[in-house]
Amino acid sequence: MTRRGITYDTGFRHGDGPSTHEPFGHQAVRRDLRVIREELRCTAVRVTGGDPGRLELAAQAAAEAGLEVWFSPFTSDLTTAGLLGVLADCAERAERLRAGGAEVVMVTGAELTLFTKGFLPGETLEERLALLSRGGLRTEEIRPRLNAFLGEAVAVVRSRFGGRVTYAALPSEQVDWAPFDLVGVDLYRSKETADVYPYAVQSLATFGKPVAITEFGCTTFRGAADLGARGMFIVDWDGATPRALTGGIVRDEQEQVRYLRELLDVFEENGVDHAFWCTFASYNLPGRFDAASYGLVRVAEDGTWEPKAAFAAYAKANSAIAASDGR
Repeated sequence: MTRRGITYDTGFRHGDGPSTHEPFGHQAVRRDLRVIREELRCTAVRVTGGDPGRLELAAQAAAEAGLEVWFSPFTSDLTTAGLLGVLADCAERAERLRAGGAEVVMVTGAELTLFTKGFLPGETLEERLALLSRGGLRTEEIRPRLNAFLGEAVAVVRSRFGGRVTYAALPSEQVDWAPFDLVGVDLYRSKETADVYPYAVQSLATFGKPVAITEFGCTTFRGAADLGARGMFIVDWDGATPRALTGGIVRDEQEQVRYLRELLDVFEENGVDHAFWCTFASYNLPGRFDAASYGLVRVAEDGTWEPKAAFAAYAKANSAIAASDGR
C-alpha cells in the first residue's frame, strides 16, 4: 500500500443546523493535521466538508504538514447544478495548492446518489435513505444518470485542475471509472458483507487503475464491527445535536482496533494503493457520545481530544509505510 490516510472532517452541514465541526479554528486545525502526519504517521489525508473555504484552509495545513491532500467536497441536498458550482470552486482552490508544490488529488464528490438531488426520488437525504432501507435502490436506473453527471463533473474539474481526479463511490453505484485516474470507493465491512468483502476489494483492481478505499472504519462500542457504516445509527438526534444513545451500548475501544487490523490486512493482500480510515475526530459526538464515533480520538465536551486505542494501532501500522515513502 503506497498511502495510508485518514479523513478529516471540516464540517458537514445538513439542513439549517450547525456543521459537524464546530468551532472550526485555524490553529486547532493546523494542530490536528500535524498530529495526523507526525504522530499518526499518515502519508495522506482526505479533507472533507461542504465549505470550500474550510476545505482550502485544512488542505493548506495538510500540505504544510507534508501530507498528500485529497480535496474532497462533501455536500448535502444540493442539485447537480449546485454541486457543479462547488466542484468548480474547489478545483480552482485545489489547483492553487498544487501549483504551490503540494501533492493534491481532487475528489468529485461523495456518494452522490444519496447526498445529491436528482438521482434517487426524494428531496431530502432522509427520504432517500428511507428508500434505500426499503430496498428501493434500483442501480440499473441510477447508473446512466450518475455516470453522465460524473463525466460532466470531471470535465469541469479538469478544466481548472491539473492533478489526478477520482470520486468517492458507494459500492452499489456502478461507476464508469474511465474518466478518472483512480478508483475510489467507500467500503465498510459489516456482518452481512464479511464473507464477500475481500472479493469486493479484489474486484476493484479489474478496472486497471490505482485503487483507493476512500472510507473504511468502525465505531467504538461492542458489536459495532458487525454494523460497519451503520455504526453511528445508535444516536437519537435532536436536529444536529446528539440527545441519547440507544440502550445497552457498551463502549469498547478494542472493537475499533480489531476492525482496523483486519481490514488493513485485507487491503495489503489485495493490492489497495490508498486507504482512508473514517475519521480523525467526530467533533459533533463529544463525551459519552463517542461510542457512536468513528474517530481515532475521543472528543471531550470542551472540544479537546485524546487518542483512543485504535490511534496507537494505526500509528504503528503506518510507521513502516511512512518510512519506506521517505516521509
